[in-house]
Amino acid sequence: MRALLIGSAMIPLAIGIARAEPVDGPAAAAAPAPRGNASITGTISQAGSGDYLDGASVSIPALGLATAADRAGRFTLAGIPAGTHDVVVRYVGFPDARRSVTVTDAAVVLDVAMTIETSADGDEIVVSGSRPIAESEAAALQIQRTSPSLVSVIASDSIGRLPDQNVAQAVSRLPGVGVQRDQGQARYITLRGSPINWTTLSFDGINVVSPEGRDARFDSIPSAIASQIIVRKAVTPDMTGETIAGNVDIITRSAFDYPGLKVQAKSGLGHVELGKKTEYEGSLVVSDRFDTGIGEFGIVSSASLYRRGMVTDNFETDFEAVDRDLRPGYETRNWARETENKLYRLTRKNYSLSSRLDWRPAPGHKLFAETIYSAFEDDEQRNNYIFDLDDQQSRTPNGTAACAVNARPASGTTGYADVCTGNTLLGTVYGIDLNSNFTVRKYKQSVFTNTLGGDHELGDWKVAWRGNYTRSIDDRSQPAQLNYDSPSFGTNGANAANRLTVGYDLTDPQLAKVQLYRTIRNADGSFSRGDRVTAIEDFPRTLSRLRSLKAQDVTEAYTAKLDISREASVFGASTILAAGVRYDDRTKTSNEYLLDLSTPAQFAAAGIATNYSAIAKPGGFQGEIPLGYTFQYFDRDKVLGLVDQAKAVGSYVRSDANFYDVGEKVYSAYAMATATTGWGSIIGGARVEHIRNDARAFSIGTVGTGSAATTVTTPIDVKSSQTLVYPSLHLNWDVDDRMKARLSFNTGAARPDYDQLRPNLSYNDANATISGGNPDAKPEKAKGVDLYVEYYTMPRGFLSIGAYYKDVTDVLFDPTQTFGRTTLNTGGVDRSGYLYSTIVNGGSGYIMGIEGAIQQQLEPFTADLGLPEWMGGFGVQLNATINKSRAETPGTAALPSRKVPLPGASDAIYNLIAYYEKYGFSARVSYQNRSAWLDAIGGTDTIGGVVRGIDGGDFYWAKDNELDASVRYAINNNVEIYGDFANLLNGPGRRYAGSSAYTIEHETFGRRYTGGVRVTF
Repeated sequence: MRALLIGSAMIPLAIGIARAEPVDGPAAAAAPAPRGNASITGTISQAGSGDYLDGASVSIPALGLATAADRAGRFTLAGIPAGTHDVVVRYVGFPDARRSVTVTDAAVVLDVAMTIETSADGDEIVVSGSRPIAESEAAALQIQRTSPSLVSVIASDSIGRLPDQNVAQAVSRLPGVGVQRDQGQARYITLRGSPINWTTLSFDGINVVSPEGRDARFDSIPSAIASQIIVRKAVTPDMTGETIAGNVDIITRSAFDYPGLKVQAKSGLGHVELGKKTEYEGSLVVSDRFDTGIGEFGIVSSASLYRRGMVTDNFETDFEAVDRDLRPGYETRNWARETENKLYRLTRKNYSLSSRLDWRPAPGHKLFAETIYSAFEDDEQRNNYIFDLDDQQSRTPNGTAACAVNARPASGTTGYADVCTGNTLLGTVYGIDLNSNFTVRKYKQSVFTNTLGGDHELGDWKVAWRGNYTRSIDDRSQPAQLNYDSPSFGTNGANAANRLTVGYDLTDPQLAKVQLYRTIRNADGSFSRGDRVTAIEDFPRTLSRLRSLKAQDVTEAYTAKLDISREASVFGASTILAAGVRYDDRTKTSNEYLLDLSTPAQFAAAGIATNYSAIAKPGGFQGEIPLGYTFQYFDRDKVLGLVDQAKAVGSYVRSDANFYDVGEKVYSAYAMATATTGWGSIIGGARVEHIRNDARAFSIGTVGTGSAATTVTTPIDVKSSQTLVYPSLHLNWDVDDRMKARLSFNTGAARPDYDQLRPNLSYNDANATISGGNPDAKPEKAKGVDLYVEYYTMPRGFLSIGAYYKDVTDVLFDPTQTFGRTTLNTGGVDRSGYLYSTIVNGGSGYIMGIEGAIQQQLEPFTADLGLPEWMGGFGVQLNATINKSRAETPGTAALPSRKVPLPGASDAIYNLIAYYEKYGFSARVSYQNRSAWLDAIGGTDTIGGVVRGIDGGDFYWAKDNELDASVRYAINNNVEIYGDFANLLNGPGRRYAGSSAYTIEHETFGRRYTGGVRVTF
C-alpha cells in the first residue's frame, strides 16, 4: 500500500522530468552571477483596479535572483550588479510582464501594473469588471505557488461566495479539508482525514487556544474577519511543534492591503425551512491610510453578525450488552437501554469586532496593534423525553435455554432484554419510567486576542517581534434544568399501571419509532398493553429535581516571540538564515457553581409547583419527524421564574469535583535555512520545545458508611516537564515554469488537552457523564513524509497529486464506559451509572493517503474547441483525499490491545464544485462528502463469558455529505446582489455504535435560503 501511494505520486513527477526544458532552456539553473550593491524595489498591482497582487513572483532569471511581493504588493531584489537586467513578473491569471531595468550602485524603483492581455498592435488592454471567482482563484493559487512549503489557500474574495458564515465552512472547500458539524453547522476541521486535535489555529502566525482547548473550534470565528486563510499542511521549524496534520492561519486585514479608502458591506435575510425560522447576516469593513509627518498610518475595522433561529428533528438511542441475557445468540445481541428525543428550539449567533492600526515610521519599518473579538452563542431550549427501557433490568429472566416466543413477559418483569417476548430491535417494554428533562441553556464561546508587533529591516538583517494576549472563554452555563419522573415501579410492579408501556421499532437506522400505551397489570402480576396514548402529558410525572448551573472555562495565554533573519550566499545559493525564540504561558481554569433542589420539602418551601402544566405553553411540535406522540413546549420565562423561586431556599455552591487549573509554559527556539537555487529551494532546520505543566484540582472521597459518611475534599497538585525536538526538511523543485514538485520530511506532536491533564474526576449531572483527567498522558508524536506535484496551467488552472505518510506513537484514546463506582455519589445523587471517559495512551499507529486536486475554467479552450464565448464561464474545482489509518488501543492482560482506525480519521474526503462566471453573473454549486469515522472507542468487558462492547461497540460518525449553491449578479462595479442555498440535501448528522444498524444519534436541521446585497467601494 505504501509503495502504491508513493508510486502514484511519482507518475506526474516522472512525466514532468520527461517534458522538462533542455539544459540550455528556461528550466536550466542559472550559473552563479557576481553579486552587487544595487537593488530594485517597487509595487506590483492590477491595472484598472489598483489592487495589490500579493505573492507576485519577481525574478531576474539570468542572475538566479527571485522574490515575492508582500500583501501590499511591495518587493525588493537586492544584491544586483550594475548593468541592464531583464526582470520577469509572474502572477496567476496574467501573462508574464517583462521589464528591462538598468541599475547602478543605487536603488531603482520599478512599479508594474499587470494587465490581462495585449492587442494585435501591442497595446496593453485593461479588462475591468466583476470576476470574483476568477480573481480569488488567482490570488489563492499565486500564494500557494510561491510558498516554500505545502499550503492550500482561500482568498478574501471567495470567502462568503458560498454560505460560509464561519471559517470552518469556508476552508472546507479546499483540498484535503473535511469538517465535523454540530447542529448542521461546520465546527471542527480535519486535514487530510486526520483527527481534529492534530490541526491548530492561528491568527497571523500566532497560535490561539480555542475556548474548548486544543480541539480548535472554528465556528466561533466569522469568515468576514479574514483577508486570507492559509492551510499549512507541512510543518516548518518556525511553526509550533504542537502541530501534526497542519495549521489553519487566519490572515487578518490590514489597511496597507488596499491603495486607499476601502469600504465593504454585506446584508442578507434568509429562511430556515425546518420550523420556518429566520436567519440574517451582515458585515462591514472600513479601511483607510494616511500620510503624516511621522510616517504613514493605516487603520481597518470590521464587524460581522450572523443569526439563525432553528429547531431540530432528533432521536437518540443508547445500546448495551445485557449480562442477564443468556439465551442462545446473546453473544451478538445489543439492547436499547433507552431511546429518546431531544427537541431543540434555539438561536445561534456568530459575531465579531476587530480593529488594526499599522504605522510605517520609516522605510523598512512597520509597527502594528491589533485586537479581535469573536464569539459564538447558542441560546437553547430543549424538551428531552427519555424512554428508560432498562429501568427494571435486574428483573429480566436469565434462563439459558431456547424459548418459545410469548408476547406477555414473565410475572413482575417488563420484557426488557427478553427474547422470549419477541423483543429485539422491535418489541414492547411495559411499565417503564419516562424521564422528562427541560433545559434552558445559555452557551457562549469567545476569543479575545490582542497583538503588538513590528517588522524591521536593519541593513542585511530582518527582525520581527510579536507580543500577544488571548483570553478564550467557554461559558457552559445552563440557567435551568428541570427533571420530571414517573411514579415508582413499586413492589413487583404494583405501581406500573401509572407508568407507560412503549412499543418501539429501531429496525430503520434513519428513524426510531415509538408508540405509547397504558400499562395493564394482570392478576398474575404480568403486564399487558392497554389503550394507545398520543399526548405525553397524559402520563403522570412529578418534578424530581431543579438545577441551575453557572459554568465557565477560562484560558489565558501570553505569547512573546522574536524572529531574526539574514540573507547570505551559501555554496553559491541565495540563502535566508533564520532563527527565533518564543515563550508561551497558558492557564486554563474551570469553575462550576450549582444551585440544586431535589426534595419535595425544598420545592414546597420555595413555592414551586411540581406538575408540568405550571411551565407548559400552548402550541405543537415545530419539527417534522414523526414522533409517535404529541407534547407541549415549556415557557422559558416560567422556567426561569421557578429558578428565581429556588434561590429563596438554596444557593449556588462551587463544585470542587469539577474544578481544575492547568498551567502550561513552553520555551521554544528554532533555527532554519531557506536556500533558493536555479532549480528550486530547500528549507531545513529544527525546533526545540521545553514544556512545563502544573495541574491543580481536588480529589473527592467518601469516608465512613451510612449516616456517618462524610465527603472529604483534598487538593492535588501535579507537576511535569518534557523536552521535544522537531527537525524538518522541505525540498521544492521547479521542474519548469508551470510544474513544481515538493518533498517534505517533518515531525510534530499533539499534546493532551488541558482538561485531559487535570488530576481529578468531574461529573455533569445534566448530561449524566463523568470525565477523568490523566496528568501522566503523553503527547502523540509523529514523523511524516509528503510528496506532491503541482502543475499550474494558464491562466488559472491547477492540477496536483500527492502522497503522504505519518507514523505516530503513543496514540491518545478517549474510551467511554459506565462508571460503575460510588465514589462520586454525593448529595443523594447516584452517579455510578453515568458514562465515564478519560484519556489514555495506546500504542503506535499511522495514517497514509493520496490527495488530488483539479481546478480549471473552460475559457482558455473555447476558441480551440470551437465553442461560443459565453461557455468560457464554466469551471470546476475538484479535490479528493483517500486515507488508510490504524492505531493500537490501550490494552490490559484481561482485555488485549486491538487495532482500530485513528479516532477522527476518515477514509475518504472529497469536494466537487462547479461554477459559471461571465457578464457580471456567477453561480456555484458545491458538494462535500466525508466518509464515516471513528468517534471514540467503546468500553469492553467480559459479558456472559464473552469479551464484547459494553455499549454496543465503538462509536462512529456516519458519512457526512452536504450540497450548497449560490448565485451572484454584479449590478455594477460597486453593488452585487446574491442568493445562498445551504444544506440542500438536508442529510442527517448520524452516529452509530459498532454497526451502522445501531444508530445512537440522528439529527436533521432543514434547508436554508438567504438573499442580500453586497456593496464595495
